[in-house]
Amino acid sequence: MPTNILSTVGDLEVTVWASSPDLRNPTNFDVDRDGRIWVAEGVNYRWSKGRDPKGDRIAVLEDSDGDGKADKSWTFVQEPGLIAPLGVAVIDNKVYVSNTPDLIVYTDVDRNLVFDPRVDKREVLVTGFNGVNHDHSLHSVTFGPDGLLYFNHGNSGALVTDRGGKTIRVGSAYDGLLSGESEPLYGIYPREYAGAKSDDGHVYVGGFAMRMKEDGTNLEVIGHGFRNSYEQTINSAGNIFQNDNDDPPACRTSYLLEYGNTGWFSRDGLRYWQADRRPGQNIPTSQWRQDDPGVIPAGDVYGAGAPTGIAYYESDVLGKDLRGMLLSCEAARNVVFGYLPEVDGAGFKLERFNFLTSNKEEELAGTDGKGGRVSEEIKTFFRPSDVVVGPDGAIYVADWFDPRVGGHSDQDKTASGTIYRIAPKGFMPEVPEFDLSKTDGQIEALKSPAVNVRALGFKALKANGNDSVSAVEELLDGENPYIRYRAIWLLAQLGSQGVSVVESLAGAEDATVRATAYQALRAVDGYDHLKVAKSLASDESAEVRREIAVSMRDVPFELSKGILLDLAKSIDGTDRMALEAWGIGSMGKEAEVYELVNTTLGEEDPINWSTRLTSLLWRLTQEGSVPGFYERASSEELTETDRLNALTAIAFTSSQETVESLFDLIDDEGIVGETAKWWLLNHRNSRYAGFGVSERLKAEGVYDPETIVVSGSVIPQPSEKNYLPVDDVIALEGDVERGAAKASACYACHKVGEAGVEYGPDLNGWASRQSKEATIRAIVNPSDDIAHGFGGREVILKNGTIIHGLIESQGDPLVIQSMGGVRQMIPADRVDRINWYNRSLMLSADQLGLSEQDVADIVSYLDSI
Repeated sequence: MPTNILSTVGDLEVTVWASSPDLRNPTNFDVDRDGRIWVAEGVNYRWSKGRDPKGDRIAVLEDSDGDGKADKSWTFVQEPGLIAPLGVAVIDNKVYVSNTPDLIVYTDVDRNLVFDPRVDKREVLVTGFNGVNHDHSLHSVTFGPDGLLYFNHGNSGALVTDRGGKTIRVGSAYDGLLSGESEPLYGIYPREYAGAKSDDGHVYVGGFAMRMKEDGTNLEVIGHGFRNSYEQTINSAGNIFQNDNDDPPACRTSYLLEYGNTGWFSRDGLRYWQADRRPGQNIPTSQWRQDDPGVIPAGDVYGAGAPTGIAYYESDVLGKDLRGMLLSCEAARNVVFGYLPEVDGAGFKLERFNFLTSNKEEELAGTDGKGGRVSEEIKTFFRPSDVVVGPDGAIYVADWFDPRVGGHSDQDKTASGTIYRIAPKGFMPEVPEFDLSKTDGQIEALKSPAVNVRALGFKALKANGNDSVSAVEELLDGENPYIRYRAIWLLAQLGSQGVSVVESLAGAEDATVRATAYQALRAVDGYDHLKVAKSLASDESAEVRREIAVSMRDVPFELSKGILLDLAKSIDGTDRMALEAWGIGSMGKEAEVYELVNTTLGEEDPINWSTRLTSLLWRLTQEGSVPGFYERASSEELTETDRLNALTAIAFTSSQETVESLFDLIDDEGIVGETAKWWLLNHRNSRYAGFGVSERLKAEGVYDPETIVVSGSVIPQPSEKNYLPVDDVIALEGDVERGAAKASACYACHKVGEAGVEYGPDLNGWASRQSKEATIRAIVNPSDDIAHGFGGREVILKNGTIIHGLIESQGDPLVIQSMGGVRQMIPADRVDRINWYNRSLMLSADQLGLSEQDVADIVSYLDSI
């Protein structure tokens, strides 16, 4: 792709560093100490499996003359068993390749940059990752500032035993199997171990992130509940950021709170968000379960997309304004997003901007979010698959060049790829040289902008123990804060002398330094971090308290109760990340913590509970709080939001009192009563099983599956020959007053002014946000561009009845809304199948009896509101 159609921020330039045939279909890449780029290729990706019978490659590319462009390339390894590996990481002479079901380590013993099985070593470090040749599987390795290996995995499931004998089980209803691959790993489907405890005593579902020691021991899940986070990045302060894919339009970039659940699945992993979408919830809120206790904030939810590689920029080469920049590839949107994360309470504020893009107009095409349509009208094939920071401080972006993204396929038959470099204008690359046999060289390596190059310095300095303390301690006085943070992590692992330095930093003036120091001490094998936790539990910084809170997760109640109580006193009910961190710290001991909080901080009148107490009890979801939350849910003195939150706190418990409270609330008019009924219907056979809910629903005439009458609702297929000519409509002058009258044709599907129903997109302000032509096309042929999140379904019953509409809850009963806002509850056992509806649920202009002039008038009216 010519670089002149790629734009970036500031006074930077984009150049081609490498292109095909030196690399093909880059899924992921890394950079080594000498600036060579190592590429994992996916020529055999999904439906293209077998395109290269020799298997996929790890290719190496080099700029040997330092002119800013690769001039050499070769194959490090190619094997038939490498099938679209999704990750490559180069740490010294070890090359980590993520190739489901295995995490493979190739050790280049003779360091000649070519794998030779007669000399070099190949081993499977850990295995058991499900989803062979599937992008919802095992992703790349990153060396963390604590010296551990970090990686993540999509929601295709894993049953992994580390080299210490600990087994981690992460299942869900999503099997991650390709067509034609009928058997999962070990012959066990992920749904069979969904909700099962791992050997650490915790339940993990969906996609997940892990860390472990380099020898494959101490495997630990540090976050779960993802759909398919393609990659993670860990900055030098130990903060993890990731992106995650959507189903309908709700992709996101997020800070991953340690041990946090991001909410894609239900707690047992068996229910998708569609089954648990509550009345009135929008898609992003429902998809990421943002109204549920035990789920962390979603971060920046930006809509339809296909996020891929991610990196954190800690260098000064691009200018200090961009130091601390988070970079996230968005292949569907032809862009690399930039963020400058700012500490915001216990979390981070993430304000997005386009760092690098070939699509300034943001016109999506060839993506799942647009139905996957590929046509000659696609303006750009730029599909950024990964981004890394080089040891020279430049940013490198890999382009999987293709008209299509997602859909489990690639359509570029040439398997092309490009690597771009983003750097200051006139930049001449300088890759720092260092001698790892000397302390100065080890320090230089630790200071590298390239995350996996830092590992060389970290490991060499750690091996010298106390002898490295003085040299590493000098880094604490440096101007770049990220290098200071690296020094803190390392000092904690340099013996008693280094630990003493870090203990003193736990009282530093800078909050991030205090938080990093505590994390570093906690990471030291055998260190008693509780003494430091006690001193920091009342810290003025939510950032510090967050780290104290999550570290209490596996600490027994008797040892953690004082710390958890101090932390509870700082919860104000406005910082969801802080609340979830405290909730994580309370895991496994919620009943004891509830008694402690209720005894110490409790208030008698539930209607006047403080936001602190309300949020703490809401997060704990204990049966003892049901009476108080029932009063709040019933009270018309409180806001609708407060009442619904109280209802949620009730519904997440499981007791006869829970059920009685919900039945009492059904009679409440409006959204509270509707939602109480939804909870009973949706969980009558699971959470509330054994409490006679189905029988009572039937007896009280609320829901009797045997007597429900379901009516068909079919959208007639339009005739393309009858479509109004768009050019003719454009040529007409519209009249606002006539348009206001004709707009009544839209009321059956849309909110227009104060009239209409909330079925399709709200049309207030809609026309003013796009071109006149786009508005006309949407009315003339609604199927030409279906709004994100409004893709319909076709429900076919066993008796042949067909219902077209939007599914609001895919549980039992299934709840579907059809044209006119008509909602129907359909018993699940009546459903034969559910298909995606490949047309718009809206009638075309000619089907509505509109003329060219009518459309012109309606467009003028819509543009005015």
